[in-house]
Amino acid sequence: MNEAGTALRSVRVVVVDDHTIFRSGLKADLDSRIDVVGEAGTVDDAVRVIAEQRPEVVLLDVHLPGGLGGGGREVITKSAPLLGTTSFLALSVSDAAEDVVAVIRAGARGYVTKTISGAEISDAVIRVADGDAVFSPRLAGFVLDAFGTSPAEIADDELDRLSARELEVMRLIARGYSYKEVAKELFISIKTVETHVSAVLRKLQLSSRHELTKWAAERRLL
Repeated sequence: MNEAGTALRSVRVVVVDDHTIFRSGLKADLDSRIDVVGEAGTVDDAVRVIAEQRPEVVLLDVHLPGGLGGGGREVITKSAPLLGTTSFLALSVSDAAEDVVAVIRAGARGYVTKTISGAEISDAVIRVADGDAVFSPRLAGFVLDAFGTSPAEIADDELDRLSARELEVMRLIARGYSYKEVAKELFISIKTVETHVSAVLRKLQLSSRHELTKWAAERRLL
């Protein structure tokens, strides 16, 4: 419960990784907003547990034993009927472009590396559950290179609606930076970042970070 007496949202999550020690450490690091309802260490077990638990988000390692050898990508493919209600967030030691692109093509909503903190992973889970696409900053370029469309004409009046600071914030958010990372990069408060993001979404008539990322990618503004 928060100070106002309102229950905080809890996101149901399944953790998939072939290292038991890592799964245990990850579960201990996730904050109280995350409710781990299942875990698995192989492709086959992951598909079964996901089908049984129907989680909101699956934290999914890219390289897994079992199945037909397709790892995390195979888990997503075999769980395709659930993609409307279950989102997949890849969590891996690998930052190879081919790994990132493979799981995103399969249907994952994001990809973060295991170097980030428990708090950052928790935030990423919440964002994915809310419909955002989440990437570690340096990985976003792989996705844009693989999925970006041909450069679109940029309407001057669209960009003219944004202040210089709003444009800076928009670019960082679209690249996958968290509010905290944007605040640190631009030497402003998190509250100020939130204010700028709200203004950008309103001015561009967008409803989410996911739409903002797509908008920026189509115009090659990243």
